[in-house]
Amino acid sequence: METIVKEQVLKGGEFLIKDSQAQDIYITSDFPEEAQMIRKSVRDFVEMEVLPKMEEIDNAEDLSLVKSLLKKAADLGLLGLGVSENYGGFDVPFNTTLFVGEEIGKAESFTLAVGVQTSIGIAPILFYGNEAQKDKYLPKLLTAEWKTCYCLTEPTSGSDANSAKTKAELTEDGKHYMLNGQKMWITNAGISNIFIVFAKIDDDANLSAFIVEDKFGGITMGGEEKKMGIKGSSTRQVFLNDVKVPVENLLGERNQGFKIALNVLNTGRIKLGISAIGASKAAFDLSVDYANQRKQFGTEIAKFGAIKHKLAEMATRTYALEAACYRTGHNIDVTGEEMIAGGMEKHVAKYKSVEEYAIECAILKVGGSEIQDFCVDEGVQIFGGMGFSEEAPMARLYRNSRINRIFEGTNEINRMLTVDMMLKKAFKGKLDLMTPAMAVQKELTSVPDFGMNGISEVLGEEKKVLKNLKKIGLMVSGGAAQKLMKKLGEEQEVLMNLADMLIQIYLFESALLKTEKLIGQTGEEANSLQIDMAKIYMHRAINIITESAKEALYSFATGDELKVMLMGLKRFSKVEPFNLKEARRRVADKLIEDNKYSFN
Repeated sequence: METIVKEQVLKGGEFLIKDSQAQDIYITSDFPEEAQMIRKSVRDFVEMEVLPKMEEIDNAEDLSLVKSLLKKAADLGLLGLGVSENYGGFDVPFNTTLFVGEEIGKAESFTLAVGVQTSIGIAPILFYGNEAQKDKYLPKLLTAEWKTCYCLTEPTSGSDANSAKTKAELTEDGKHYMLNGQKMWITNAGISNIFIVFAKIDDDANLSAFIVEDKFGGITMGGEEKKMGIKGSSTRQVFLNDVKVPVENLLGERNQGFKIALNVLNTGRIKLGISAIGASKAAFDLSVDYANQRKQFGTEIAKFGAIKHKLAEMATRTYALEAACYRTGHNIDVTGEEMIAGGMEKHVAKYKSVEEYAIECAILKVGGSEIQDFCVDEGVQIFGGMGFSEEAPMARLYRNSRINRIFEGTNEINRMLTVDMMLKKAFKGKLDLMTPAMAVQKELTSVPDFGMNGISEVLGEEKKVLKNLKKIGLMVSGGAAQKLMKKLGEEQEVLMNLADMLIQIYLFESALLKTEKLIGQTGEEANSLQIDMAKIYMHRAINIITESAKEALYSFATGDELKVMLMGLKRFSKVEPFNLKEARRRVADKLIEDNKYSFN
């Protein structure tokens, strides 16, 4: 089993107020040989067994092919990664499950069958089940003898999950709960034997969770949904009519269901970010290969500056996302080990450590889904007319990508959650936002230091820019909290502005730290293109943060207060000129030469 190297890692949300060190983050080259071998076996499985059958998977009238592929994935041990050997799993670090999951992200709609089985199907039982429940269900779920789905959403409750109307009533003999209600948009419903169902017992204010077997009776389903994309994934309504569930199938404690749902979704969110890396790389590889073959005006379109711009941006954003995901996954592993060392039970530490980084998980869900959408959209554009044709692969990638901005909580909800969770940590004293925010306020009235010249450290200027971007985040969020106070929660537009700033700070910092660590390993010259990508992403982050900050400030600040903060924004967003065009061309030229994404 892999060991986890324990560095000093920041707690969830601390990235805004503290500096991470390059040696403390985890990058793909840090994964041991064991993880690399597992990943290769999964890559081979996806490339040989899944991708050649994607059209058949999408067009199949029955689900037998998806079931057989899920069984093959189980035979590879893929469904049991991160689960104790006591239940037939392979107990690897959480970050290794992400590393392997990136390859599954290339499997298009089949990604969902695996993702639901592992992230939000097995995880509730693994994290919250008692020993009897784990012994009964996990071994068969890991081998895909039983398939599972996660039944939370209802016709009247989507983002507001705790308003669900499905009811559970205890029978007179106290031995069963009778479940009645309706669930919709349930992924994997058509192949499932086991349903993780959320319902309210009697008149409880909060949900409870239940493990429901199809053989209990009373479960019926609507037909397969006709969807824009992910056509090879089963999505159906689930109707519960007097489903008789033994009391021992209550998952966790009564009233704990909403908490279970949220914590399991944290895992799903970071894994969605990981799958977005795989999908983005797949879109890139198809795009660069097509650009190298397609000729216009007598030359390959890969030689045109406009195409190079697209390829470089696709690669740069994927690079930043990859850095952020594995950075977070490692933080979760280290924090979990610390919790276990402190006396916490291992299964509790598994979900508590993910919960600690709920802010980052939400960031990665939003950032990942939008980077994937960008990459597939640019892929369609590079393919031109063929991109719009179902005869070529980009159309399917494009359709399949769109759902990710809705899955695991919409991106709008996740943006607001990011800020809400950050502020709640501050109010509880778990995150000291006030001290650095006050320091920034004081700096606004001090003599500015505009100098960046003379910094000899590699990436020194970029590090200073990062510090200043964090100051913008603190200035605007502090000003909004001070001015709007309790009304801030009602100002959704401002919350989303603040979230966009946090997302870009985290992605840029991750790209910068990864690049700095690579330089430490193999030198500046060997990583010149990675330096280019870090700088390219920096300018993207500056632009988004500056515009988001202006929109937020215009929403709540006026008069002299607004003037002072706009002056601060101008000061903190200062950056030395850099030829982005040439940097993008250098990055693109390497990728065009390699004919694939080659910064793995």
